Amino acid sequence: MDLKSLVRDIPDFPKKGILFRDITPLIGNADAFEELVETMAKPLREKDIDLIVGPEARGFIFGVALANALHAGFVPARKPGKLPYKTIGYQYGLEYGTDELQIHVDAIRPGSRVAIVDDLLATGGTALACAKLVEKAGGVVEGCVFAIELCDLNGRALLKDYPVETVLKY
Repeated sequence: MDLKSLVRDIPDFPKKGILFRDITPLIGNADAFEELVETMAKPLREKDIDLIVGPEARGFIFGVALANALHAGFVPARKPGKLPYKTIGYQYGLEYGTDELQIHVDAIRPGSRVAIVDDLLATGGTALACAKLVEKAGGVVEGCVFAIELCDLNGRALLKDYPVETVLKY
């Protein structure tokens, strides 16, 4: 199946000059979504993954699907103030300012084998923040898997210390 044909290009969204890759037609097609999830899961199958960490919001879509496919747990990485229990966080830099991701303090047991899963690898900042958060909690990052990679933004270089797999490259 040609998965790329189900990704819709939206020019000038969210602002002029940006070409947005819209995955909603792909995830709305049951066969295509199943194929994409299976392709994303393949490099993780032999790694005995305990947990999938997915950053909000689209990381939840792919993260939960991969967690189910791999019979692993799912840990949501959220912005501050979104989780109801005690949290640990990791603050990371943006082009203008900083952002933070948080998980519950008991979400990852020391030594847990974890994969970072998201829809998109762009600059790599969010994925790196997830990886650092996993390590802060005592987990071991076994890999990072993305549905789409925007190669020109070189996010893979920021994740050089981790195995990175992507399905669709632009």
